[in-house]
Amino acid sequence: MSAGRKHISEKKDWNTPPKYIKLIKEMFGYVDLDPCSNESSMVDAKTKHILPINGLIESWDYKRIFVNPPYGRDVENKTSIYDWILKGVETSKLGNEVLFLIPVATNTKHFKQLIFKHAKGICFLEDTRLKFWNKGKEDKKGAPMSCCMIYFGSDYERFSSVFSAVGKCFKISNENDDTKH
Repeated sequence: MSAGRKHISEKKDWNTPPKYIKLIKEMFGYVDLDPCSNESSMVDAKTKHILPINGLIESWDYKRIFVNPPYGRDVENKTSIYDWILKGVETSKLGNEVLFLIPVATNTKHFKQLIFKHAKGICFLEDTRLKFWNKGKEDKKGAPMSCCMIYFGSDYERFSSVFSAVGKCFKISNENDDTKH
């Protein structure tokens, strides 16, 4: 049951709130790539992929990447959030750092197959209904789900130090760790 919500939103340009952009910049210094940008985005990335450029087929060979991907399915391109996270996993294996702002949905394939197996950390955000921005203004309604930041990279301590100001952070132990517990 969807509680009256559409599974596929007509709106595609939900922008990251300024308080999180500030933390992303604190984490990275600057963002090299935003593969899911739009004309209203406030993420000041050096490289932005804006439709009609498809950020999934472009190179992500950048050191610091921030991704606020489409949360629903792209029926036309037959892609989903899984495809975006998979691309993040692949580029993180090259030594790049990737931050994702995504819905908390730990029962999904992307959490089970990608995040829990490859991410270094997760921060469950305190904002129960994160208020994205649209065309430079805060959407008063808020997201219909809780959101989190997912970190792929080698500096969990820095990630935790920065994002613990807005949520509860956890290190994810996985097969990529040097030590097993």
